[in-house]
Amino acid sequence: MKVLFATTNLAKVRKYKEELKEKGIELITINDLDFKLDIDENGKNALENAYIKAKTYYDVVKIPTIGMDNCLFIEGLPEEKQPGTHVRRINGKELKDDEMIEYYTNLIKQYGGKLTAKWVYAMVICNEKETKEYSWSKGDFYLVDKPCKERNPGYPLDSISVMPENNKYWLELTDEEKLKSKEEDNRDKVVDFIVNNI
Repeated sequence: MKVLFATTNLAKVRKYKEELKEKGIELITINDLDFKLDIDENGKNALENAYIKAKTYYDVVKIPTIGMDNCLFIEGLPEEKQPGTHVRRINGKELKDDEMIEYYTNLIKQYGGKLTAKWVYAMVICNEKETKEYSWSKGDFYLVDKPCKERNPGYPLDSISVMPENNKYWLELTDEEKLKSKEEDNRDKVVDFIVNNI
């Protein structure tokens, strides 16, 4: 069964693609379509933006469609500097991966070089019968002002994310350390959510 993941960010798709393929679900993305819709992601939170993406594309392609969005909250930043739903869009500009690393390391440096952060994720699935939603969070990690050398295309802030339990950058964790993290547990739950609701 084909399911549209309404994103151009292949890093988001990579997290789930293989497990879903094993369950008979083929994820396609906006990159696989011969068009791209101009969507105004004007939701107040990740859930609203995920819904906007899923519903807009479902109404056109008429196959089960997944929308996903995330918000970033950083302790110690004033409200006007909180990324929230605009993690990649800064001052009206869509930042590339390297630009994001530069922007956030400079911001973190202004506030001491290390701040506790939290991601809030949301996923919405639209199909012919209904719309289902799921949200989760990943918190208690640090954003730091010195990036590691590794890069995760599509998820640039992984290069400045440090896990407090072992003081390692996320991208330097071993597979075993990643398996122990909440992130892997959440991935299984997200896969179950998709399988059960398309």
